[in-house]
Amino acid sequence: MQKYIEEPIEYVRGFAEFLGCKIDLSKKPLIPRPETEFWVEKAIEDIKKSGNKKIKCLDIFSGSGCIGIAVLKHCPGLLCDFADIENRCVGAKIIKSDVFSNIKGKYDFILANPPYVAIKRKNEVQKSVLKYEPKLALMAGDDGMLYIRKFLKQARSHLDKGGKIYMEFSPEQKKDTEKLIKKYKYSNCEFYKDQYNRWRLVVVS
Repeated sequence: MQKYIEEPIEYVRGFAEFLGCKIDLSKKPLIPRPETEFWVEKAIEDIKKSGNKKIKCLDIFSGSGCIGIAVLKHCPGLLCDFADIENRCVGAKIIKSDVFSNIKGKYDFILANPPYVAIKRKNEVQKSVLKYEPKLALMAGDDGMLYIRKFLKQARSHLDKGGKIYMEFSPEQKKDTEKLIKKYKYSNCEFYKDQYNRWRLVVVS
């Protein structure tokens, strides 16, 4: 007899809270995570400190749009583009793009939460996540690094002078992420832990 797997409450009620924003989940994009909320709050503080110029921001792999929507709410006057390969992004106009394939121009801040679940680690993922959430927003090849590689290879050419990249990753991917940052000759990088004391964020410039 097959065990019943309960649908996530966020899908049942149709929204999630994220940094004071009500994020529409009616199209069932990836549900916003508290780990993401934690680092986006840090990014918002950084954006606020960056001065009065017209800031351009990109929320890439945007899914529900939670990152860009929160940034727009807390940083009035900022311009934010949303990009994703799927049509599940709600609440904003989206650039349909496989990583940077359809993105033109440069940004002061690029905020990225790419898919990073390794197929070989699929059994470690909650069954309700695998059943109900979009596979394309989760899975990223055998080692989980497929989209991180693509992103870091291209992101520098879309970063304005003095700009910053914020990118989420899985804790066990820290070493491989660091190697890619060196390979693609970024100037600086700093790694941060999430609220659970696990490596989760890299800030690259």
